[in-house]
Amino acid sequence: MFDFVRNHSRLTLGFLLLLIIPSFVVFGIEGYSRFSSPANEAVARVAGQNVTRAEWEQVHDRLVDRARRQGAEAAEPLKTEAARLDTLDGLLRERVLLQAATDQHLFPPVQRMVRLFDADPQYAGLRGPDGKLSREALAQSGMTPELFDQRLRQDYGMRQVLAGIGLSGFAPASTASQSLDALLQRREVQLQRFDPGAYRGKVTPTEAELEAFYKANEALFRTPEQAQIEYVVLDGEALARGFAISDDDARRFYGDNTARFTTPEERRASHILVQADASASAEQKATAKAKAQALFEQAKANPAGFAELARKNSQDTASASVGGDLEFARRGTMAAKALDDAVFALEPGKVGGPVETEFGYHVVIVTAVRGGKARPFDDAKAEIVAELRRGKIGKEWPAAAEQFTNMAYEQPDSLKPLIDKYKLERQTATVTRTPAPGATGALASAKLLTAVFSADAVRDKRNTDAVEIGPSQLAAARVVQHQPARVLPLAEVRDAVRERVVGEQAARQARKDGEARLAALRAAPANEKLGEVQTLSRLQARMLPPGLLDAVMRADATRLPQVVGVDLGAAGYAVVRVYKVLPREQPPGVAPGSDPLRDQYAQAFAAAEADAYLEALKKRYKLEVKGAARAAAVAAAASATAGF
Repeated sequence: MFDFVRNHSRLTLGFLLLLIIPSFVVFGIEGYSRFSSPANEAVARVAGQNVTRAEWEQVHDRLVDRARRQGAEAAEPLKTEAARLDTLDGLLRERVLLQAATDQHLFPPVQRMVRLFDADPQYAGLRGPDGKLSREALAQSGMTPELFDQRLRQDYGMRQVLAGIGLSGFAPASTASQSLDALLQRREVQLQRFDPGAYRGKVTPTEAELEAFYKANEALFRTPEQAQIEYVVLDGEALARGFAISDDDARRFYGDNTARFTTPEERRASHILVQADASASAEQKATAKAKAQALFEQAKANPAGFAELARKNSQDTASASVGGDLEFARRGTMAAKALDDAVFALEPGKVGGPVETEFGYHVVIVTAVRGGKARPFDDAKAEIVAELRRGKIGKEWPAAAEQFTNMAYEQPDSLKPLIDKYKLERQTATVTRTPAPGATGALASAKLLTAVFSADAVRDKRNTDAVEIGPSQLAAARVVQHQPARVLPLAEVRDAVRERVVGEQAARQARKDGEARLAALRAAPANEKLGEVQTLSRLQARMLPPGLLDAVMRADATRLPQVVGVDLGAAGYAVVRVYKVLPREQPPGVAPGSDPLRDQYAQAFAAAEADAYLEALKKRYKLEVKGAARAAAVAAAASATAGF
């Protein structure tokens, strides 16, 4: 095969060109890069359709942007791995509901959508003074009316998928009562505890008992394999210490990107509309234009009276009542381009017109202007320097990472060359083969720890290879001292062994006395004293061990009073006499005969049924979360935390 290719290279090249060139024509060079881009990696699949990493990141970025509008600190919790996985879960839930709504034909018709929009309080901010959809409010949200209409239909359709389940949920009185009793029922009891602490001074374990416990529980005294290491980390922050961003560089960037530091200009205008739509005759249009011209002359002669003139003459019912006010708008967002051009060409306080649009003829006045000015360089300097530094890191990182890797390998007897070259901090730690709970950074990298415990690193005390511990983060380590796994000798752990043996013997003595007390009570009259009467419930546990409270609530309510014994293990023993069952305590302010808790239980029951139905839909539409999702969440969280 390869001989044929080598001997017929011109023929092979021509064949390959026939295959490749049409593909470039269809997809373009960018198409090839998109197919291999991490953004197009599938992180999940619903109903046979992939959900890509790019779609996921786009949804999460919108959440972050929304949080940032409330303050920078509000966006911090969204940088975590868990927050990103929650976003993915919400996105997949939406995809499942959208597919179900499509299959069940649950999207409302136009007439019903209008009624729903008018009645739904959550959309009040998108309605103008006339109660209709406000284009300006939509523009500020980054949506067109068409996009909003599509999202609204989808939203109502998805709601209907679970609404039928949630609204039809029913909890029978007997079921609700049993469930609420398990949580809220109260019981009067007498209680006597046998605490091992009271017996510790009465037990004296022998040397033979200590040795027997030690031999039977050697695993408790085994130390894992450990290594004392020194390590260094090269990341963007460390690399950037050698970068100097001059004022000239920052000012040049500021000048080249002025638009980024400029608040878009917004203008507030008022108008008077004389209607003449596209179907009007030439005579009707001429009449409307003449009227608009006359109103223009009046407004020009008395700009201060424009609002009153609009109230009396404008045929735009939405704005006439407020003096023709159209509120603030950015360029390109007004209802008609000609009107937009006229407003942004006028000087504040000047009257313009008549302006012809598809709606008729407009007389306009600009009443206020805001924005349109660039932030001072000094205010933007820190942001510019940070961006230039990030750009330089991105440019310099590949070469620095390669050199760091080569130096760690080629000079394996010390980390000092790396420290001197990159001005890194020498860090030390004692590690095991697995990351410790709560470990962060390099010490949380299983890959680095595997390299630390490799034969070369342990035996020869050589540098590990450079290991990628996160996006744009490399680490190298060196073993200073190695300690194999071993069982500590009894002489080193005698105190710990004695503490455990004393605890066991004290608990055993407490259990013995408790069982004797239980037997005496069962043989004695039922009215023998056993401590003060107290009321217990799962909401009034009084810091009792869970096993004790469970025994109290499990006691047969038809055979009271009843005495039970509870072995609490290392916490000792308890003897309990259950006297009577009390009704559930009603919340304050609840009228007699009403049961708000049952209503809450019914709501919870319905919500559980809706959740179960959603899980069934996930199976029906074969929802699958890929292994790449968690890796992507970890990488994105690390990148966000590092600030790259």
